[in-house]
Amino acid sequence: MNRLNLGCGKDLKEGYINLDIVDYGGNLIHDINTFPYPFEENYFDEIYTSHVLEHLDSFHKTITELYRILKPNGILAVYAPFFLNTKYFGEPDHKIPFSIRTFDNYEYIGNRKLKFYEKWKLNHRTNYQAKAQFEVLEKKFITSHFALLKWMDFLSILNQ
Repeated sequence: MNRLNLGCGKDLKEGYINLDIVDYGGNLIHDINTFPYPFEENYFDEIYTSHVLEHLDSFHKTITELYRILKPNGILAVYAPFFLNTKYFGEPDHKIPFSIRTFDNYEYIGNRKLKFYEKWKLNHRTNYQAKAQFEVLEKKFITSHFALLKWMDFLSILNQ
């Protein structure tokens, strides 16, 4: 099983190819804003990325590249700060805001019944007709890790 830890930082995961622009000792070095990545098509069974995509120059180019190197039925696990979270605004290097709808333009619809919003969005996608389409298994946002604000996490249920 081939697994990629994209933008690993110091979180070097055993059993993964750890990739980042800086040498953290034990990772491959590559500027992940530069395409293509140094991997063949359909190479990875799993791609894990935590608090990386919001720092990159182009969401579209990155997602298209991840789709290229991910095997069919592979897993792409993305963790990013919700755009209203203080962690998003508190980091001046954040370029791409993430919300519950960030992957809408890249979601594979298949034969499932569409909600009104999804029917409209299907005809107004802004993914430049790219091949990249993912079956979204779960969407969840965490509003805050601060205990007094944890009650707001129920909002992720309302937005699905």
